[in-house]
Amino acid sequence: MSQTTPHPRPEDGKARAGAKDVARLAGVSTATVSRVMNTPEQVEPDTRRRVLEAAAKLRYVPHGAARSLRSHRSKMVGAVVPSFDYALYARTTSALQQRLGERGYSLVLAEHHYDLAMELKMAGQLIEHGVDALVFVGLDHDPNLFGLLEDYGRPYVLTWGVDPFRRHPSVGFDNRAATYEITRHLLALGHTRFGLISAPVEGNDRARARGAGVRDALAEAGLALDAACVQYAPISLPAAQAAMARLLALPRPPTAVVATNDVFAVGAMVACREVGVRIPEDISITGVDNTDLGATQTPGLTSIRTPIIEIGHAAANQVIARLEGQPYEPFEAFPIEVVYRGSTGKPAS
Repeated sequence: MSQTTPHPRPEDGKARAGAKDVARLAGVSTATVSRVMNTPEQVEPDTRRRVLEAAAKLRYVPHGAARSLRSHRSKMVGAVVPSFDYALYARTTSALQQRLGERGYSLVLAEHHYDLAMELKMAGQLIEHGVDALVFVGLDHDPNLFGLLEDYGRPYVLTWGVDPFRRHPSVGFDNRAATYEITRHLLALGHTRFGLISAPVEGNDRARARGAGVRDALAEAGLALDAACVQYAPISLPAAQAAMARLLALPRPPTAVVATNDVFAVGAMVACREVGVRIPEDISITGVDNTDLGATQTPGLTSIRTPIIEIGHAAANQVIARLEGQPYEPFEAFPIEVVYRGSTGKPAS
């Protein structure tokens, strides 16, 4: 069963907070609370802020459909993802939807753009609209999210990572191990000066863990990652291209670059081609996720195969089992594998 940590109930200790509780804490009328929840643009910003802060503190969700569905199933599952633009989340979500659909469940989607406060808001809205369970990406979340889910009795599962403290049901893989293994491969080839292209780490445990994998492998070899050789960028080919251009412009560019996903890696390869830097003769580049984007480059991208589809299927299986009272495995970790291709080689002498 889920091993979530206990959270305090609303202030009266007996029932979920209502609009009156929020109004009392914020010093406004219940009508104002209703306006903030339904037509926030009609409420003065400072008042709106006070009401929203009070609602967050009390973990208040407007009852609406959630109230009527406490004892009735909607057969809807909500999924809140960081971005619809990132193809891998789309593939995992597609696998999730396929498996849910096979059992008669519908999937409702929302995105939070790596904003954990927005994720909390989206989850509350999905609960209000009556979803039976929720699926989230990663291990970083606003602590109030789990209190909200507990208060409304909604099963949930985290994906793309496995909770090391075994507090929250989760399915995924070891993100640190992915870049650790690929960095060891580059070390074995003789590289000593490394670059890293990563998504911003704030609210993104996957990016943070993948950066840690690189640093840990280097530390074991007595090396360190030069801060000048670390580039953070949004996940897109143009952003990756620009990040790699900055690395190539350094007085001492790295001879090996670990990109924390294949989008970054391919963007880096494009930047190298534009200025005549040869891969792998002049520089080695690696990715994570083993996508077709990387596999079809020339040379092919050395990358880590990650369980993109398996995560979606496993998350759906767990949610269905929990909703239908069946046994389930709350923590499921999938293996990863280095796929060696032509983008890595020994450093130039």
